[in-house]
Amino acid sequence: MDERVKKIYEAAEYIKGKIGDVKPLAGIVLGSGLGKLAELIEDPIIVPYREIPHFPTSTAVGHKGNFISGRLGGKQVVAMQGRFHYYEGYTMEYVTLPIRVMKVLGIDYLFVSNAAGGVNYDFKVGDLMVINDHINLLPNPLIGPNMEEFGTRFPDMTHPYSPKLCEMANEIASEVGIALKKGTYLASTGPTYETPAEYKYFRTIGADAVGMSTIPEVIVARHCSIPVFGVSVITNEAHDDYAPDYVNDGDDVVRAADEAADKMCLLFTKMIGRL
Repeated sequence: MDERVKKIYEAAEYIKGKIGDVKPLAGIVLGSGLGKLAELIEDPIIVPYREIPHFPTSTAVGHKGNFISGRLGGKQVVAMQGRFHYYEGYTMEYVTLPIRVMKVLGIDYLFVSNAAGGVNYDFKVGDLMVINDHINLLPNPLIGPNMEEFGTRFPDMTHPYSPKLCEMANEIASEVGIALKKGTYLASTGPTYETPAEYKYFRTIGADAVGMSTIPEVIVARHCSIPVFGVSVITNEAHDDYAPDYVNDGDDVVRAADEAADKMCLLFTKMIGRL
């Protein structure tokens, strides 16, 4: 057996031993400052990443590092309270390992979230942007021998984010009074925040929001034929016309994400409840 596949199944078997023989409907990945949703999961079983075979340790600010199983919106889910990033020094195999583990556990849908800078001038801090497309400036996680057990060599990316789930989000947002933006998310390697010239470049090539994560997970999910729904919480205005004394601050990003998290929690919970 491919050593990469062996690691995936060993991690999944360990988690099954902790959470029991349950099939989660959805997997959820919670980004910087967005772990609040995990607190809404009912009857939670919490497995720290450090206990799971082959799982890296999450070192990013605002990432608690727990794998959680329980019920959300009346449905069985598994959630990652914190993700792994390429900038932490992990290979793409490890950055995306949990997505394939969730596939083995049986998820039918993947929900991803992140804190992002709004390069679109219409976006303000605290906005929720439904991701309807992306631009990937990170290494593609499918480089290398294909894992035939999970998907085809050349997966289609025409609809990386499920139009059906995006439509559902719009319907629910209208019902509960949440204003949603929509747009294209761009991911670069980080860990530096971008320069004003880079923000201008990203806007020019079609990005509405920029971050350092999410896309590798989405690519692997689509390789596994899992429908994806993604949200960026706009935590800073990523413009190219800053005042001379402006500074991007990681702690400010986490605080802004936390303040907007309630809206995202409500949206995710309502959507999962309708699946």
